Amino acid sequence: MLEDASIKLSSVAWSVTTVSARVMLRAMIGGERDARVLAEMAKGKMRSKIPDLAQALEGHFDDHHARMAAAILDRLELVERALADLDEAIRFQCLPWAHEIELLQTITGVGEKVAQVIVAETGADMSRFGSAARLAAWAGVAPGVYESAGKRTPTGKRHGNKWLTAMLVEAPGSVARMRGRNYLAAQHARLTKRRGAGRAQIAVAHPILVVAYHMLSRDEPYRDLGADWLARRNDEAHTRRLVAQLERLGHTVQLDPVA
Repeated sequence: MLEDASIKLSSVAWSVTTVSARVMLRAMIGGERDARVLAEMAKGKMRSKIPDLAQALEGHFDDHHARMAAAILDRLELVERALADLDEAIRFQCLPWAHEIELLQTITGVGEKVAQVIVAETGADMSRFGSAARLAAWAGVAPGVYESAGKRTPTGKRHGNKWLTAMLVEAPGSVARMRGRNYLAAQHARLTKRRGAGRAQIAVAHPILVVAYHMLSRDEPYRDLGADWLARRNDEAHTRRLVAQLERLGHTVQLDPVA
């Protein structure tokens, strides 16, 4: 509808439903048409884009567009109020597991909704699964393996609990925006380069669920391994391989760290 009125708000604001965008839309609905005045209504970080906003808000937004925009915004706000009521109802039902949900939110990328779904689908009782590997297989985030004649072949992810899998795959999305500043973000970046973003989402969902299993089993918060953990582990393994090769050649190896 805004495009029809030549209003290019979506080219400047990441969403036309942000606080700043809604303030401008409500002003336009109320009769304000001066693009510069509308742009000055921007809030927070959007104020740095005022010149671009002033250009984007130049158009032919008339009374018909105002009626349409008002109807759309009213419906949107009605849905948002309903969602807020449902969120509150879910939060109330989750009160018996408030501690577990708070604990899970210490995991990088896991917010309240993801934590609620983990608790809802697993019951927060990890003893029923026996191991983190069984939990991951049950959820459908463990890599599948086809075995025939003693040969094991990867087959992608397994089928599992679709509700839990869907939410676990959402978590790596927020992890990716952290640009490798922690273990999960570094793993996501590494896998994205090798296998693409889609497969990286599934691959990172697996360690998130494994971490959740151990945290709930031990009642401990998340402790990040650090963005360089994979590199350090590979260096240590490489060192062990080189030492083993030298020892097989009959040498005694003593490692002294560099000062």
